[in-house]
Amino acid sequence: MLDIRAVIERVGPTLLRTVILPGSTDCVGDVVIAEPDQSPTVAEGDLVLGVAVGDRDAAVRLSRECGAQGAAAVLLKPPLCADPAVIAAAEETGLALVEVRPGTAWAQLVWLIRAALAGTAVEDTDTRSPGLGDLFKLADAVADVVDAPVTIEDAHSQVLAYSARQDLTDPARVSTIMGRKQPDDVLAKFRARGTFRQLSKGSSAIFVPGQQDGTLPRLVVPIRMGGELLGSMWAVVPGEVSVERSTAFADTAPLVALQLLRWRAVADAERQRSADQVRQLLEGGDRWRVAASELGVSHDPHRVAAIEVSTSAEEAEGHRLAMWEWITRGVGRRPLVTEVGNVLYALVPDRPGPGGWPVLRDALTAAEGQAKPLVAVGTAVGVADLHRSRSEADELLALLRAGQVPDRLAVYEDLWHLLVLNRMAGAATDAGVASLGPLPLLREHDRSQGTEYLNTLHAWLRHPGDPRTASHDLRVHPNTFRYRMKRITQLVDVDLDDPDVRSALLVQLLAARWARQR
Repeated sequence: MLDIRAVIERVGPTLLRTVILPGSTDCVGDVVIAEPDQSPTVAEGDLVLGVAVGDRDAAVRLSRECGAQGAAAVLLKPPLCADPAVIAAAEETGLALVEVRPGTAWAQLVWLIRAALAGTAVEDTDTRSPGLGDLFKLADAVADVVDAPVTIEDAHSQVLAYSARQDLTDPARVSTIMGRKQPDDVLAKFRARGTFRQLSKGSSAIFVPGQQDGTLPRLVVPIRMGGELLGSMWAVVPGEVSVERSTAFADTAPLVALQLLRWRAVADAERQRSADQVRQLLEGGDRWRVAASELGVSHDPHRVAAIEVSTSAEEAEGHRLAMWEWITRGVGRRPLVTEVGNVLYALVPDRPGPGGWPVLRDALTAAEGQAKPLVAVGTAVGVADLHRSRSEADELLALLRAGQVPDRLAVYEDLWHLLVLNRMAGAATDAGVASLGPLPLLREHDRSQGTEYLNTLHAWLRHPGDPRTASHDLRVHPNTFRYRMKRITQLVDVDLDDPDVRSALLVQLLAARWARQR
């Protein structure tokens, strides 16, 4: 247990300065926030923070009441802590009076004092534990300052942390905490009221009145650093909040911003490490076993999904990840991802249930009309062959970009035949097959005379013995189709009754057509 002197020493002189310290001090019990216009209820040894104390009379009254109840100290900011009347009141009751340095966030002070009382090194709490656990502790401290349940959210309204106390709540808050994100219908209501527009512009706390559907009032403060909006804090309040407490709530934002930056740095480092290991899996080689072991990837079949979103280069990196998080919300454990160039690759288990390919496919199909990503998915393979699934996904993605697949989702099992044609076209083009046989003469005739003989021959080869279907593909009359075929046999010497000749011509025409589309 620590006395007041030890607490001040642990928190440090940059935040606290002793104004009055009695000769003998008892051990400190807990930290209490003084309520505005209310007599404090404190226990012996408590530290009382005058968060909402706004004038001399209130400070004097607080000092006397706390001293009478056996509190250890009252903490005030200048100029109240230096006021002679306040000092006299503290001396009369044997109360320690401590100055809280200007600019100190009350939430930071609550956080650090509780860390000191719990036996945690202040320097560790303050600088070396940037994980989400610190954000939860910080949410508790902020909740004490504003006297209301608090959530800390990122710029996409994802809940990063929330205070332990959730005594004042409504269905929207329950859904937010359970889903770790504000529901879309709740977000729409706050957008309609202009709450997010105010958050993007200012830095002070925003009061949002209660709504007719039972949503309780909110006090919201933006969290920003260097002009960047990192997120926001939301407190559920019973009604209008005093200026002092609202200001104290807003004053906690810089501390939370610092923690968010540190948390983001750790999260980014972990994400980068995971992305590097996923990239090793997709590339194959000698290190795939190590990467699979470190990522905890089972040897069950997996698929590789390649995702591309139409967006500017400046927005691409964050936009792809945000879009992917939005699509995969509610599918269970999110697939492992990595970025290569401008493509996001996801490693998806090929199994039913949460996080598996069938659930993810449903999510991708449902999201097509909104997020509008191009998504190509390779076949299911073992972990050692993920490079093959990735290669198939890349090929399918190229077909999506070229418009050779009418949908925005391309899956190997549905479109393997297009991969056959694509690879055949590439091989045939490299081998120079387009220059063989009668096709160069027909191609030149089409170019110089404006005819459609190559397309006509292609339709005839695709529908042998069925001129009506072939003419329908070309959108011409069957007699026109028959006339064109007669002219082709007059222009070039080719035996269309020979099945090998027909096969060779079809390969040439398919290769030429696919080569133009690649």
